[in-house]
Amino acid sequence: MHVLSTAVLLGSVAVQKVLGRPGSNGVSDITKRSVDSFISAETPIALNNLLCNVGPDGCRAFGTSPGAVIASPSTIDPDYYYMWTRDSALVFKSLVDRFTQKYDAGLQRRIQQYIAAQVSLQGISNPSGSLSDGSGLGEPKFELTLNQFTGNWGRPQRDGPALRAIALIGYSKWLINNNYQSTVSNIIWPIVRNDLNYVAQYWNQTGFDLWEEVDGSSFFTVANQHRALVEGATLAATLGQSGSSYSSVAPQILCFLQKFWVPSGGYVDSNTCAVNSNDGRTGKDANSLLASISTFDPSLGCDAATFQPCSDKALSNLKSVVDSFRSIYGVNQGIPAGTAIAIGRYSEDVYFNGNPWYLATFAAAEQLYDALYVWKKAGSITVTATSLAFFKDLVPSVTAGTYASSSSTFTSIVNAVSAYADGFVNVAAKYVPADGSLAEQFDKNNGTPLSAVHLTWSYASFLTAADRRAGVVPPSWASSGSNSVPATCSGTSVVGSYSSPTATSFPASQTPKAGVPSGTPYTPLPCATPTSVAVTFHELATTQFGQTIKVAGSAQALGNWSTSNAVALSAVNYASNHPQWLGSVNLKAGDVIEYKYINVGQDGSVTWESDPNHTYTVPAVACVTAVVKEDTWQS
Repeated sequence: MHVLSTAVLLGSVAVQKVLGRPGSNGVSDITKRSVDSFISAETPIALNNLLCNVGPDGCRAFGTSPGAVIASPSTIDPDYYYMWTRDSALVFKSLVDRFTQKYDAGLQRRIQQYIAAQVSLQGISNPSGSLSDGSGLGEPKFELTLNQFTGNWGRPQRDGPALRAIALIGYSKWLINNNYQSTVSNIIWPIVRNDLNYVAQYWNQTGFDLWEEVDGSSFFTVANQHRALVEGATLAATLGQSGSSYSSVAPQILCFLQKFWVPSGGYVDSNTCAVNSNDGRTGKDANSLLASISTFDPSLGCDAATFQPCSDKALSNLKSVVDSFRSIYGVNQGIPAGTAIAIGRYSEDVYFNGNPWYLATFAAAEQLYDALYVWKKAGSITVTATSLAFFKDLVPSVTAGTYASSSSTFTSIVNAVSAYADGFVNVAAKYVPADGSLAEQFDKNNGTPLSAVHLTWSYASFLTAADRRAGVVPPSWASSGSNSVPATCSGTSVVGSYSSPTATSFPASQTPKAGVPSGTPYTPLPCATPTSVAVTFHELATTQFGQTIKVAGSAQALGNWSTSNAVALSAVNYASNHPQWLGSVNLKAGDVIEYKYINVGQDGSVTWESDPNHTYTVPAVACVTAVVKEDTWQS
């Protein structure tokens, strides 16, 4: 799809020239047009690629359970072929928001499949615990067959239940608004209640952050925990359920949220109370940008307590986080303050040698688009001593004060911030391949896409940023007084009760009360049925040093049962409690194959696994070019 080439090439030429003084000589219009073009071309591609990673019928999700969300189809270096509670909730929150803007039967089906899948996931005992005391809800990831993942990992992660509750509450509101409250009460509320009870009980205990690296208290997690309980209390009241524990705990979470602010530096320390507090980090982290946009509510204006995108603290923090990346990436060299650059997770990052992330760069743009929406709606902009440095980077002559929409300063700020926000999109666009695919990262020196391919969260982050630029904002979540910070903080928590939901089947035809709107629902981009499919074999087999697992089978690519021509698998992801061997083989689409695994010793001796042979039909389905086959050694 070379449709992106014009936008990307224009972005590569324009971005570094354009945004130093937005609006001067009309040059920023060039960037605006390039971003217009990029967003127009990328939106259907991003949505299609996102849905390709959603089971069971996504083009890269063949064989996965209904409602499963593949973080990335990458199975090696890194292996992201799992369902993360956090990632999937964020992805479906974006889909729910899109659905509530325009009815789409295809999206509704996927939303309902995702919700039904959560019933299974909540009930699975796992290394974090079980549902009996709620502890198992903090498990970060699962197999795509909706089974437990038993390997070593950073667990628990306490943002997942809050984010899942937020996503499900969003769909619940739509159902209630369209006279389907019984569906919410019978099917969705039991799932949401488990997650809200978890938040109310465990919010004041440490866990791993959204990057799965720091065991402590994460700003992103705490902000979303507060939102979940506020929104959950409102939903409980609507349904005639008890939400008193949510209402009593939420203000204390908000009180704790204030402790992440570093007034001397004007930024958020995204991880506090860390078990390893000597991690060498400043705390300036895209975690805080993601927190601000995920709890955005236009009804709160520029409220600083909830860290709204246009608040003085959020803007000061954005400057600090963005500036921390100016000198460490080659792609950012020579770009002055107040001009968009590539953004990573945090400056001290060493994962894949530390690079910019698409979703972090889009998040910076989205925060600014959020701010612009609120300023325009309010008809004024207030510059405080806290946010002054941010504004002076963009409009050097600005001083602290409030500027009405009729003033030239208001216009100058809006133009400058609009160009600044577009600049972040343009930076990302510069490093997006011609086919529009979004990986996790791009190289800090040459912009080459890196790490996990087709990262689902990357696509969701682009789509939400594009919506905010277009003035499409999510429904309100706040209630009266939900941004009031108590005079004193308390670690109050409430032990909850947990039960496995029983109803998982949604009634048919839950369409809008006004009727299905005219217009064609979203249809994935067309693609052909492939002639060959990359089948990645995942085999759990415990081995000793010097042994290798191979796969032999009836196809020529599997050696025609010859042990000497069998395909050797890799132990790159092998762990004692998750002894996985894996490797990919291109097989003819539609072929029915038989195969077995063999253990080849250091001396060449061969041990076959027990009967029977595995039988597998290689899919011959439009768009399906890669699948994963998961097996366990038959002994």
